[in-house]
Amino acid sequence: MLFNHASPDVNKPLKIGLSPRFLHSVPSALGFKGKKLQYLEQSIAHWLMTADTLVFMLPSIEGGGLIRRGSIRIADYVTELDGLVLQGGADVSPLTYGETPLKPEWAGDRIRDMYEIDLLQEFVSAGKPVLGICRGLQLVNVAFGGMLYQDISSQHDNAREHRDAAAYDQHFHEIALVAGTGLALLYPNLGRVRVNSIHHQAVKDLGKDLVVEALSVPDSVIEAIRWSGPSYVVGVQWHPEFHDPGDPHLLDGGPLLQEFLAEAAKARLRGMQQVAA
Repeated sequence: MLFNHASPDVNKPLKIGLSPRFLHSVPSALGFKGKKLQYLEQSIAHWLMTADTLVFMLPSIEGGGLIRRGSIRIADYVTELDGLVLQGGADVSPLTYGETPLKPEWAGDRIRDMYEIDLLQEFVSAGKPVLGICRGLQLVNVAFGGMLYQDISSQHDNAREHRDAAAYDQHFHEIALVAGTGLALLYPNLGRVRVNSIHHQAVKDLGKDLVVEALSVPDSVIEAIRWSGPSYVVGVQWHPEFHDPGDPHLLDGGPLLQEFLAEAAKARLRGMQQVAA
């Protein structure tokens, strides 16, 4: 077990919400003609479950369709859960940060953007931790007022290749941890580390009260951010759930997961103390 849940009820696992990926146009081969799918990639759920957490996908509560969803609100999710993970997936839409897509294929998923921003804001308001992975980091940056490169290779001078479609999660590069930051303290004496890279968009202008904690080498694309506000909000550009734990050359995702879950346990304890008071 990666994490020992420090809560008054040690027999009760932490409950982590996982935002879904959206599939608006479903391939006919899947057999869902005219329907929409919300789903997760199993590696992210299994990564969270290595610490004996309960993982819940959080389907959107938007209207429409034949079935009425009743009176469920995002706040109801937040009340029942201890933390939120924003997983990877489609681009963040440039419309969400006030730009027009430079190419049709960079249009992203604005519907998902707006839902995840609402989720993020509700968890932050409740003082419960949020971890953003890949697209999740970009979403966090935009939610805090930041901007993105729609495409690193065409908009960032001298950028290295951050995505290789053929290699996918086997495409790696080095990042440098920024000294004195939370991530550097979490991984002491490492300096430069190796991570996967599966993205073509990245942080351009940093959102309000966000701190840079890692940069890619040598082009200095932002690879990790942390909110300096009163609750835990961290984003990493790589996918820790895709790192082979048996590969000593890749950054171990365990400490990051432990940190996030420690904050979830603290949030649960605060909630229980408030109820008891």
